[in-house]
Amino acid sequence: MPRAGELKRGVAVEYNGKLLLVKHVDVHSPSARGAATLYKTRFAEIGTGSKVEHTFKGDDMLTTIDLNRRDVSFSYIDGDDYIFMDNEDYSQHPFRLEDIEDELLFINEDTKGLVVLEVDDKAVGIELPQSVEMVITETDPSIKGASAAARTKPARFETGLTIQVPEYISNGEKVKINTNDRKFMGRAES
Repeated sequence: MPRAGELKRGVAVEYNGKLLLVKHVDVHSPSARGAATLYKTRFAEIGTGSKVEHTFKGDDMLTTIDLNRRDVSFSYIDGDDYIFMDNEDYSQHPFRLEDIEDELLFINEDTKGLVVLEVDDKAVGIELPQSVEMVITETDPSIKGASAAARTKPARFETGLTIQVPEYISNGEKVKINTNDRKFMGRAES
């Protein structure tokens, strides 16, 4: 049984009689002496897909659920369904747009390392790799002579994701992005 402070995206827990999949965790450290760190957690309820939010103290205990993980790759879109194909047995795992819209910001045809999370042989979520490489489609022109530790500017990708990148980065460049905090990590190696 992990503490609330150990929760991360992609973990399934049982709470208040519901099976929940962690989608996002915000850490709030109060400045008052003796105050407990709070973990505001956003879940998707397994089965219904409804969104649930709850705030935990760092030492609250939670019950985890065993998840089966299967390597997949993005296959195609069928209406509002996004189809992922199992890399081992080629079975298909459909997901509704509203169930995985946060993850879709990081998924394109070239994304490697995707994992489907299953509970009782039912696909309940997508786990992203720690980082992805994507090509910038729209950003302000790069400034010649800008230093590496200088200011940042917004950059947009074909999936709709927008992050801050250093000023020396330009359109068409492939960059590496941390999927947990949505931050620029560096240029991708070609």
